Amino acid sequence: MKLDRVAVIGGGPGGLYAARLLKLSNPDADITVYEQSSPDTTFGFGVGLASRTQKNLREADAPSLDAIVSTAYSHEMSMQVGGRTARLAHGDLLAIARTSLLSILHDQARRAGVRLEFGGRRAASDLDADLVIASDGINSATRASDPRFGAETATGSGLYLWCGTDFALPSAVFVPVPTEHGTFVAHAYPYAQDRSTFLVETDAATWRRAGFDVASTASGLADSDERSLRYLESAFADTLQGHRLIGNRTRWMQFRTVTCRSWSVGNVVLLGDSAHTAHYSIGSGTKLAMEDAIALDAALSSAESIADALAEYERVRRPDVEHLQQIARRSEHWWESFPARAHLPVEQLMVAYMTRAGKVGLGRFLESAPDVTVAGIAAFGQVKADAVDAEDIDDWVMSRPLQHTHGSFADRRAPAELRENPTTTCLYVEVDSAWNEKATAFVDEARAGTTVWLTGPPDRSAVLTRLDLAERILASSTALVVVDVPELCRADAVAGLVSARTHLVAVGT
Repeated sequence: MKLDRVAVIGGGPGGLYAARLLKLSNPDADITVYEQSSPDTTFGFGVGLASRTQKNLREADAPSLDAIVSTAYSHEMSMQVGGRTARLAHGDLLAIARTSLLSILHDQARRAGVRLEFGGRRAASDLDADLVIASDGINSATRASDPRFGAETATGSGLYLWCGTDFALPSAVFVPVPTEHGTFVAHAYPYAQDRSTFLVETDAATWRRAGFDVASTASGLADSDERSLRYLESAFADTLQGHRLIGNRTRWMQFRTVTCRSWSVGNVVLLGDSAHTAHYSIGSGTKLAMEDAIALDAALSSAESIADALAEYERVRRPDVEHLQQIARRSEHWWESFPARAHLPVEQLMVAYMTRAGKVGLGRFLESAPDVTVAGIAAFGQVKADAVDAEDIDDWVMSRPLQHTHGSFADRRAPAELRENPTTTCLYVEVDSAWNEKATAFVDEARAGTTVWLTGPPDRSAVLTRLDLAERILASSTALVVVDVPELCRADAVAGLVSARTHLVAVGT
């Protein structure tokens, strides 16, 4: 299909990348990016690029990725809890300043022949083009202007803020800090030799006890919340090594998950945060938007009409996005409830973190980081690391004995007769989330029981939800907790045991 004119609303990474790819595929087309801000105006700090994202970008446009990699900063990952550190040697993790990324993408778009116009707000209805790509962010005016997109927004219960600091952390780090008001958790990573992103999150009760609800109201919308920054600077003084926290319109927020019934209306198509968002703990909006651009370019290159192309783009891309959003929701809830598991040994907590959403299995993590994984499994089994049989990890985990207030068990396989015991409460769990009101009612019911046996639908999503619910029950009661898991989800059962999400499992029932 031949494109004559393409207009892109929004000059963020997704819009710029889409414009370049389409210009390379349609060299004779007039492609213009309209950005309401000036070229050097941006908010935020660093942008992370995982290895899989790098691979996708290289296959789509190697010169752009080469330019990004030449400026990016490589780092590893660690978790620090209670004075102990678990490290992962991920040399393929990259981060880059958002300002640098935009500058590179401006240059790459211009090199391809894309026109960039700054300083003016444009609406899709004002633009005469074969195709209008709306990459205007989470607050998309394009999406809001037309109900046919069927947009919905779900708001998380936790609060977070983005800030930065003026030195490079030794690695990416996850670190909780207990204070007199509650626990704050930092997600931080270096993105230049003298800069790091520093994201901090907490629960609503802690946020209010610290007085941040008042501080947020007192500061102007265009200002950073300096009171919160100074408080957190003191709380994370050890991690910051005496450096200050830097704000850039830094304010407490609650994460918003955006979904749309349709990503296109007529010749207008949404891209990136305009169409969908996924919690930052799983993948950045930049990653999603740039991968959207790749899929959109492929669909336009193979289709015979705009309508066919946009339908194909959504058919191919939506399942991947929805799968990532599902994983991201689990990860979001995991972080919102982080203090409840901060008592775990750091290596075991790292295993729980890596397997928290079902994206990475215990076996895969064992292959990529054997030392940390074995140490975490050993902590679960209450043995030394050299006693762990890493060759048959599933059976080894399942064979660990359990001493509990309500019984002693030779291994982690729940005996069938336990389910029929009069002291056992059997709950059929069929909920969309382990954190909604119906799930909370299950937790309340379980608190009164001696043994709680959770069963439900056999699909994997339902199994992961049962394990999440089991962890809530385990953390808030003295009950013995059992989860039904079909044989096909045996690996999830094993990861759940090691991660302290349940005491026992009934596999194959």
